Amino acid sequence: MKSSKQIFFLLLLFQFLSKFVLCQTQKVDYGNNPAAGKYYSVRGIKMYTEVYGAGKPLLLIHGNGGSMKAFADNIPYFSKKYKVITVDSRAQGKTIDNNDSLSFEMMADDFAALLDAMHIDSTYVIGWSDGGINALLLALRHPDKVIRLASTGANMTPDSGALTPSTWKDEQKHYEADKNKPRTTLKEKNDWKIFMLDWLQPNVPPENLRGIKCPSLIIIGDHDLITIEHTAAIYRNIPKAYLWIVPNSGHATLKEHRDEFDNLVNKFFTQPFERFDK
Repeated sequence: MKSSKQIFFLLLLFQFLSKFVLCQTQKVDYGNNPAAGKYYSVRGIKMYTEVYGAGKPLLLIHGNGGSMKAFADNIPYFSKKYKVITVDSRAQGKTIDNNDSLSFEMMADDFAALLDAMHIDSTYVIGWSDGGINALLLALRHPDKVIRLASTGANMTPDSGALTPSTWKDEQKHYEADKNKPRTTLKEKNDWKIFMLDWLQPNVPPENLRGIKCPSLIIIGDHDLITIEHTAAIYRNIPKAYLWIVPNSGHATLKEHRDEFDNLVNKFFTQPFERFDK
């Protein structure tokens, strides 16, 4: 017959195991997690960040109109190996910016200033879509800040030479239909500002990318919104770059092929550049 002490111990053990199992099964609400979240004063705005894991820093930069939630499927993998810094870009997510202007150069400078505010000298970077553009411009404008980068679905011009015909036509229809609409609320003005960012930008001549000195993995889906030809031009102009065309993938390479994406990007970050394709 068990003593009262033994029963008490078993109850405590059961309670601990129940909480442990619950924690393992609960999903983290990335982008809305007060335990990991913090605001930093950066270049006139408050940038919202969440940090997960420990080790060498890894900055994740999301796409147009999105937030750090875009990386919800990838954070668990990378946070086991890196100090993962997720962030809502200027005028997106929880990072509010009520100014009229917005540019990719402005955003790249934001990320550099954020790293300074976090006392991080340099970081690995993964950028998706507009985030991929930001990753490239961060490395171009602040070369000491980026150790290595992976950029997926990025373009360097906003025209039909970079975007697929259907994507270009959809954006053109959006612009023509909405350009004269009145915008009175802050949300309406902000949404239009975010759209116009991609309609007018970026405007980076391919040869300018030769200033990127860090090893760079340039990624594109074989039926992405960005053309393979344009992506190949980005790759060719970066001195230390590899090109990965992901088969059977659209724009969301990191979601549609999550495990392969995570493993290959980590391999690129950790292996000597010259041996990556061996």
